[in-house]
Amino acid sequence: MKLNELRPPSGAKQSVKRLGRGIGSGLGKTSGRGHKGYGSRTGSKKKRGYEGGQNPLHRRLPKVGFTNIFRQSWQIVNIAQLEKLNGDVTPEILASVGLIQSAGGPVKILGNGDIKAKLKVVAHRFSDGARKKIEGAGGSVEVLPHPRAPKAETGAAAKA
Repeated sequence: MKLNELRPPSGAKQSVKRLGRGIGSGLGKTSGRGHKGYGSRTGSKKKRGYEGGQNPLHRRLPKVGFTNIFRQSWQIVNIAQLEKLNGDVTPEILASVGLIQSAGGPVKILGNGDIKAKLKVVAHRFSDGARKKIEGAGGSVEVLPHPRAPKAETGAAAKA
């Protein structure tokens, strides 16, 4: 087979509609645009979802739900996952090991599982169960300030 012998499969190619070529063509006179109205004029472009003046579907359907723009998402780590680590456990270490996505977001430690290792765990929040299990194993807990919490005023502004 040579390049000049290649042909598209039958039915793959259709001839282009030739508009305004007389009555016999089937698309003469108004060229398939109908009579009068917005769509018959040049430059008419119907917007996405436009239904000819009828109330569009996206406006007819009921609106449901609510999105809280102030929602704070926490990165969750269970103490069973901390069992593999040793020494100090910080959000940076958790991110480097792959237990959380990034060290920037707030981290919460939950008490699912058991822990035997003596760890110093640093995070933004702890559940009561996690705190008891970590301290029961001889470890310690340090709470970081929330990343979006307002900073305490210092200096002359605080004294005034």
